[in-house]
Amino acid sequence: MSAQKNKFLLPQLVFAAALFCSCSGSTDGKASQTDAKVKDSTQVENPAEVVRENTNTPVDSAKYYSIQKYLANGDTTGKWPVKVDPLPINGAILPFNRIIVYYGNLYSKKMGALGEYAPKEMWRMLHAEVDKWNKADTVVKSIAAIHYIATVASGTPGKDNMYINRMPDSQIDSALAIAKMHNAIIFLDVQVALSTLQKELPRLEKYLKMPNVHLGIDPEFSMKTGDKPGKRIGYYDAADINYASAYLTKLVKENNLPAKILVVHRFTQGMVKNYQDIKKQKEVQMVMHMDGWGEPELKKGTYRHYLYREPVQFVGFKLFYKNDLKKAPNRLMTPQELLKLTPKPIYIQYQ
Repeated sequence: MSAQKNKFLLPQLVFAAALFCSCSGSTDGKASQTDAKVKDSTQVENPAEVVRENTNTPVDSAKYYSIQKYLANGDTTGKWPVKVDPLPINGAILPFNRIIVYYGNLYSKKMGALGEYAPKEMWRMLHAEVDKWNKADTVVKSIAAIHYIATVASGTPGKDNMYINRMPDSQIDSALAIAKMHNAIIFLDVQVALSTLQKELPRLEKYLKMPNVHLGIDPEFSMKTGDKPGKRIGYYDAADINYASAYLTKLVKENNLPAKILVVHRFTQGMVKNYQDIKKQKEVQMVMHMDGWGEPELKKGTYRHYLYREPVQFVGFKLFYKNDLKKAPNRLMTPQELLKLTPKPIYIQYQ
């Protein structure tokens, strides 16, 4: 696996450097054009109210365990399905739905489909992917969502020397408006760079208090060593992940919210340390997300070595429209292929 791992890490770091270049500095006006398009397209029911309707819906325990067994895909090692006691609180989305997201930032076309395409076109494309998943898997219903990078690691130090770009509220509001177009949930992603979750999550608290807003955290850009983002791959310890989970749990309890989802990106062994110490909360559903690019066999190897072997709760899988095509066989993995994995991923991210 070592040769495969080394082959995988180098292009990921190259991609990270390109990401910084595409997002740091001033904008070119594209963001304001996106704002204008969104304002004309959001005369629909508030997604927060749609989600709140499910807050008092009890979790069907029989269905929960049945789907978990289905997602374990015949595993006999005892690793999967992960045993959770007690069950998640009312309004839990997982495992009853598979979440299909477009990822990105509205300032950059290079960071993912969410920022590359105008909202209406983005939704058309995303719904086409959801349709593919619903045809491939008739057991778990797929739903569309968006995953917005609200705090972006930067190649330049910025005023506070934290190498971080914090998106203004106006841009986060635009991302919420895009989600509102189809009553979708939204994930706000945090890349802390030289900062910490303790410093960055409170800035997003007013959004995380909303029933339809969930959280993503990216160990790749947690630079505990003090290195600039992109120079090496960062990491989170279980203590960091437990902090984020506890933070969400507190918000859920204080605001009578449905269960939150916490997505943790991962594509190397070192990105998540002491996984066995990650605490599970009934208020927070944890997704360990396979966030690497490359040819299908390489991606499956990464999934098997890091996600399957170190179970936490749920598993996600990322597909890159461009980077996954850089080497033969030059194709995206299909829903049918991904459904053969053990466990079956319940969160799918397209970039």
